[in-house]
Amino acid sequence: MLCCLNPDCPNPLNPDGINYCQSCGTLLVPLLRGHYRVTNVLSDEGGFGKTYLAEDVDKLNERCVVKQLAPKVQGTWAIKKAIESFQQEAQRLQELGKHQQIPTLLAYFEEEHYLYLVQEFIDGQNLSRELQQRGTYGEIAIRKLLLNLLPVLQFIHEYGVIHRDIKPQNIMRRSPFSQPKFQKKKNLSSVLGTIEGELVLIDFGASKQLTETVKTKPGTTIGTRGYSPLEQMQDGEAHPASDLFSLGATCFHLMTGVSPAILWTENGYSWTIAWRQYLRSPISNGLGKVIDKLLKKEIRERYQSANEVLQDLSSHLSVPPPSSRASLLRRSLLIGTSILFLGLGGIWYMKDSPLLNPLAESPSSPLKTLNGHSNLVTAVAVSGTSKSVILASSSFDTTVKLWNLVTKTEIATLESYAGSVHSVAISPDGQIVASGNGDNTIKLWNPFTKKEIRTLYGHSSSVEVVTISPDSQILASGSFDGTIKLWELATGKEIATLKEHTSSVKSLAFTFDGETLASGSEDYTIKLWNLKSQQVIRSLTGHSEPVRSVAISPISPNLEFGGILASSSADDTIKLWNLSTGEEIYTFKGHRYSVNSLAFTSDGKILASGSSDNTIKLWDIKTKREIRTYKSLSKEVTSVVFSPDNKTLIGGSADGSVNIWQVKL
Repeated sequence: MLCCLNPDCPNPLNPDGINYCQSCGTLLVPLLRGHYRVTNVLSDEGGFGKTYLAEDVDKLNERCVVKQLAPKVQGTWAIKKAIESFQQEAQRLQELGKHQQIPTLLAYFEEEHYLYLVQEFIDGQNLSRELQQRGTYGEIAIRKLLLNLLPVLQFIHEYGVIHRDIKPQNIMRRSPFSQPKFQKKKNLSSVLGTIEGELVLIDFGASKQLTETVKTKPGTTIGTRGYSPLEQMQDGEAHPASDLFSLGATCFHLMTGVSPAILWTENGYSWTIAWRQYLRSPISNGLGKVIDKLLKKEIRERYQSANEVLQDLSSHLSVPPPSSRASLLRRSLLIGTSILFLGLGGIWYMKDSPLLNPLAESPSSPLKTLNGHSNLVTAVAVSGTSKSVILASSSFDTTVKLWNLVTKTEIATLESYAGSVHSVAISPDGQIVASGNGDNTIKLWNPFTKKEIRTLYGHSSSVEVVTISPDSQILASGSFDGTIKLWELATGKEIATLKEHTSSVKSLAFTFDGETLASGSEDYTIKLWNLKSQQVIRSLTGHSEPVRSVAISPISPNLEFGGILASSSADDTIKLWNLSTGEEIYTFKGHRYSVNSLAFTSDGKILASGSSDNTIKLWDIKTKREIRTYKSLSKEVTSVVFSPDNKTLIGGSADGSVNIWQVKL
């Protein structure tokens, strides 16, 4: 095929062997500037020209990208600025394209009254398309993205250039097998890029040479709303810190699937303060603090250089002794351990990445994988007997699904019409399903009729967790607003609001007698509540990052296993506490990343933990030892629960699947 270069042509593709475009009649150009054969349209630049795919016939038909400038804007100043911007992009690529994560400039010329820029073709896709295909990114992926891109930003800023339009569409990931072999690897971050597909920063059309500041003409802005910071949108100023805000907004979009442009249109920059409420997968406090500082509205409070961000990221990693680095590198290439060179002369060792390194254990394959959700599974819950067990799963796709755990088939889909569903619970008597929702509501459902019973209103922010008392009388809900509400399940009447936490409440658990409630929060604490007095009995501290889950062991005839509270955290640990005294009993360490969910067997002897390291681990409470590790098929484990007979373990995953394992204890 041959592409017509008339920017107004409605159907520019033509078969080989003809001289004039079949659609618009324009004379076709077989070879642009004598050796670029234009074969397809990649994108329309909205009144400024088009971007084409081409082949360089002088280089064995190697693919390249041809950008055409054909501005339709009105006014001499606007046309002049369009030409300046186009020339500037060529100049920036000429200066910066030596870096293997920036496209190389191949040619810049004028032909038939149009300006053309020819650059290296990046075989891959941009992160916006990747987000659509793979779903939201977890912490590991975001950390790797930052570690891959920050050295590139430091490079361009040291050259005195500010990109000014960083967003998912302007970050490409090379196909893993298209890495240029002729370029020397400057750091091991590039080696990792070869494994996963190296990230490339594209579209320098908006970039500016840095003096002390960069300003556009008053009344104009360059950048993208939502991704560009206040100083860039309001005053036309741009600094290195401006690119770092855009990088933070890009990370937010990839983690949540929510476009900052939409939030900016609705709420201005207020979303940057409460960005965590949109998260679809838990992250560590360390990464959260980095994103917080990237997204500071005031530029003086933001990171001032990419190196500063790298330093904060690396402070959460451990550095191997210099003498061991060579052997560590050799080992990493054999077993997939993630070693990150930051391009600054240092080598940082990160915990073994589950995305790259198969676990040393021999993980058991799931007995069954239930696919039906189109987004992250936020919670799973079970109720019933060995002959008839209902499994409920909630998801950010706005639904709750009910499954027959015996036959492993879907029973029904309950559509919340309340935004993302953050949590689900089934009453022990199996009569009611409750969901905590992103629109600040709780919905109650009849699992037999599949009909909504009622909606509960009261929280001022998203409901992060719901749980039901052992006697099926009380519903407890925890919210992003930091409060816990108690509800009469039969009537939906609010009983009380408990206010002691200073941040989002992420997990709740009743004691077996229903008299005490445990709550875990983003404020790093666990609180025990007397439900009669509605007062805090004690506050448990010990975790160094937000508490993700709490679980209470059932009272068993062997009291050694009774009265134990388990808590898990983004600090990668699980702690056991004496429920009566509040004394810390033991700390389990074995997961590599945030431990998101906990569940006891019905006899209280075994604890299951699900983590962002893609594993579920089983722990023996008596011996304090790890029993077994189950490897999730794809992404982070968000929630775990045992079947009533303890023979089945269920795990919800960030990829939307529910995995079922047969447990042999």
